[in-house]
This record gives sequence, structure tokens and C-alpha cells, in this order.
Amino acid sequence: MQHVVIGAGPSGLVAAETLRKLQPDAGITLIGDEPEPPYSRMAIPYYLIKQIEESGTFLRKTANHYDSLRIALKQGRVASVDRAAHRVALADGSTLGYDKLLIATGSRPVPPPIPGMDLDGVTSCWTLADARRIAATARPGARVVLMGAGFIGCIILEALARSGAELTVVEMGDRMVPRMMNDIAGGMIKDWCESRGVKVHTSMRVTAIEKQGDTLRVSLENGDVVDADLVVSATGVRPNIEFIADSGIETDHGVLVDRQMRTNDLDIYAAGDVAQGIDFSTGEYSVQAIQPTAVDHGQLAARNMAGLSGARHRGSVNMNVLDTLGLISSSFGLWMGDEGGESAELLNRERYRYLNLQFADDVLVGATSLGLTEHVGVLRGLIQTRTRLGVWKERLVKDPTRLMEAYLASTQALGFNAAVMA
Repeated sequence: MQHVVIGAGPSGLVAAETLRKLQPDAGITLIGDEPEPPYSRMAIPYYLIKQIEESGTFLRKTANHYDSLRIALKQGRVASVDRAAHRVALADGSTLGYDKLLIATGSRPVPPPIPGMDLDGVTSCWTLADARRIAATARPGARVVLMGAGFIGCIILEALARSGAELTVVEMGDRMVPRMMNDIAGGMIKDWCESRGVKVHTSMRVTAIEKQGDTLRVSLENGDVVDADLVVSATGVRPNIEFIADSGIETDHGVLVDRQMRTNDLDIYAAGDVAQGIDFSTGEYSVQAIQPTAVDHGQLAARNMAGLSGARHRGSVNMNVLDTLGLISSSFGLWMGDEGGESAELLNRERYRYLNLQFADDVLVGATSLGLTEHVGVLRGLIQTRTRLGVWKERLVKDPTRLMEAYLASTQALGFNAAVMA
């Protein structure tokens, strides 16, 4: 059996390792298109603030890790997939045969369509090569403009601010992390950043970037111009699916997969940021570009590639946890609420504390938390298990801080009922 995994990020690597455990004699090739060993993009901010060296971003630290598992690491960019021949073609003209194929090619940054994005000093923060460019410029006193304050943007924001640079953030949404936080929480994160010396423009667009000498001049739609030594773009990502455009593999926003992470081709699977799979909360198909989901996808895809057909995906729970200059925020499930559902809210702006719970009947379906980390696991657990809260639903509406009591009471009741039924 020959397995080929395209993409050497967390999803592809975990899949390759899982395949080796399940099929000791199979051939496994892991293809990555960057010169570095497989690494975590989520570790790049720690590299930028010098908490780790480049090697600290590597997903596996042992030098002979891949050789010891007999996983063949191959550097190259896959250009196409020939389903009939069961072969992938690389950009260098070489080809590679497979029995089972996993597409785990992740995403790439999408620069906004504005003049000047190709200038020196304008970069994304997605690869280690990007990080090296940023680290060379983002130093104390440097003027940096960050375009985008979504989840990825705010992770980068943390590193840029801690570098000592004079940081200006431009976000076209009306709040920070608009796809993760509601108006109140997103506004509070903005206030927190500004209180720590970061200039934040929301409901604002960059219209052009020009170079004047060594200075980048960033024009905003309100007519203001911000001078910068470095501009970092974090305005969104797109799944890497172009190379399968003519393959017949079904795609939408990403590669469409079923509950076994399988595409419309029985021998081809997809996982991670590129896979458009079931959303736990809505039942709809969506791409969830977060590392825990990518790892889950990789394990599940590998089990099915190895013939364990009973391994089924229950759906990904929307889950985001963010540290913004020491302020921890999180959102889970249908944090924006369910149509016809009820909600509960607790707010202390002065202390940067916020909790919002969203219910459908007596089930917790979504939550937003800011500055409250004690029971974050409880929030996810109640949502993912669809636990019926009974009388505790109304108690939480009156006092959302009683989460742990509600969790213990509800789960104990489930245990009791299960014992009686047995």
C-alpha cells in the first residue's frame, strides 16, 4: 500500500504518523512545498518575540524522526492529480504513484486588491520566510502597520506589539476579530489594545501603499496617511485547491469531504484548512482553519485510509481561543446565537470581563468569554455534548457565573439516568 500525503503541516504530519502506526509496512510519502522541516505556523509569533528559535517552530524536534518512522519527506509543489492513473505530478516534472491520497495543502494569504501590495517592506506573516523578513524590521521604535485584526491578525498583533514597534492596526470590520467576537467583546479587545499603546482603526480600509524614500506611506479611506517601515497584511486566507481544478475532485470553498474525510473519489481524502467538512453546530459544510481541527482531521482521514471505515467525523466545533497582549478571549459553537434562542450576559468593562451564553431550548449552543478563563473547558464540553441543562438553563440566564454548578449537576444527572436505564 502506497500512501501519499500532500501538505506537511499539522494535519498532513499527524496523518502520516497515524498511517505508520496502523500500517507498519505501508509506503508513506509526505510532500511539503517549503524548504524547512514540517513546522507550525501558530508558533511563528513566538519566534518573532524571540521566545523560541526557528527550530522551536518545528512540529517534531528529533533530527531523525521521519527516517525512524520510514516516512519519506519530499520537497516540491504538486501541480496536478491524475485520478485515473493514481499519480500526482510535481512542478519539477516528476510524478508519484499512490493507492490512497490525502490532500492537506492548507491555506495561503489573500492580499487585498490595493496598489502597492508588491512593494518591498509589504509582507504577509504566514511562512518562516515571512517571519524572517518581519523579525529583521519589527524592532523597538520601528513603525509597523498591520492590515487586518481577525484571528490571524490578532495573533500577529501580539508579536508585533511585544517587539517594541510602534504599531497601527487597520481593520475594515466594525470591531476586532469580527468573525470570532460580537460587538461588545470585539470593542473591548480594541479598548484593551489601545490602552497598551496600539493604535487601532476599525471600520477603515487601506486604499493604497506608496514608497517615498525608505518610508512606506499607507493611505486610509478617511484621507489619513500613516508612515511605516513595515506593512504586514493579514486580511484573510484561501484554501490551496487550484492544483486539483481539472481533476474532477469536487470543491466549493474547499475540498468537499464526507464524514470519513473522503472526497468524491474513493481513494482520495482531504483534511485540515483545505477540507470543507461538517460543522458540528449547524450541520452545514464549512472550512474551519484552526490547528485542533486540522489535527483531528488528519487522524480521522488516516484511519479511513488504512481501512478502518467505522471512523466517522462528528463535525468540527467552532472554537477560537486568543491571547491579545495578555487578555484571553474565546468563542465556541454558535457564539452569535441561534434563531429563536435565548441568551445570558455578564459584563464588567472596567475589569475587561465578559461572558455571553447562547441557548437553543435548554441546550448551550454557543458562548463568548473575555478575561474569564476558569471554566472555558466547561463551555466547550457542554456545547459539544449537547447536554440538556433542565432547570439549570434558567439559573444560568439569571447568573452565568454558575457554569460549573450547571455542568456538574447536568452531567451527574446524565450519569444517574444512564445507570438506571442499564
